[in-house]
Amino acid sequence: MNEELISQAILKNYYEEFLDSLNVDVAIVGAGPSGLTAAYFLAKEGKKTIVFERHLRVGGGMPGGGMMMNQIVVQQEGKRILDEFQVRMKKFSEELYVANSLEAISALTLGAIRAGARIFNLVSCEDVVIREERVVGLVINWSSVSWSKLHVDPLAIKAKFIIDATGHECDVCSIVVKKIGPKLVTPTGGIIGEGSMWAEKGEGEIVKNTKEVYPGLIVTGMAANAVFGSPRMGAIFGGMLFSGQKAAQIALNGLKE
Repeated sequence: MNEELISQAILKNYYEEFLDSLNVDVAIVGAGPSGLTAAYFLAKEGKKTIVFERHLRVGGGMPGGGMMMNQIVVQQEGKRILDEFQVRMKKFSEELYVANSLEAISALTLGAIRAGARIFNLVSCEDVVIREERVVGLVINWSSVSWSKLHVDPLAIKAKFIIDATGHECDVCSIVVKKIGPKLVTPTGGIIGEGSMWAEKGEGEIVKNTKEVYPGLIVTGMAANAVFGSPRMGAIFGGMLFSGQKAAQIALNGLKE
């Protein structure tokens, strides 16, 4: 075993993939369940798709299940998507199924990667690139730079569509509002803010809230509910999966145009 050769293999392969990801069809910020689902359905259609995740691990809130008990709930509709990833589930009631949260997020991750999506963890989005009133790229940096409060200039990537899958914080939408003012397609033009927990209502509204909120910028998952002021849902994930699927379809439709 030659240590130098090991380092060469890692560096060469990583930077080849990174260089090939500087101009893509869709860039997704956040590797939670909605972001990974969107990545899967986009890559499955042959679209060049990348996902940036600021943390070491992927999964967003899914691995923690409910209150650190690694079980999640999906309804019948959500089960159909997890079936595509071959996630095992147990029927709990006429409407609800229970799955192991680690199995579910591992299956979503593997499915997205095998479909052709690339996931870069420990990379944060710190700004967007806007040209002629359209988001056309992301400004990225190593997550450790912001955690360490270092002043290090970032790099940029180009994308035909950006998907904000950053969860409760809706980071990308927040950046856009901060930079250009309240120009989103919400009633206020800004970010309304996430409501308190109401699983039924939150699940019912999350897919409706999944839309292109500014030219080139699509919002999905809990970020969608936060942007439009809908409630959070807790550890039920069917809406998150369908939101990711819808976000992918919006991008696919836009790419055709």
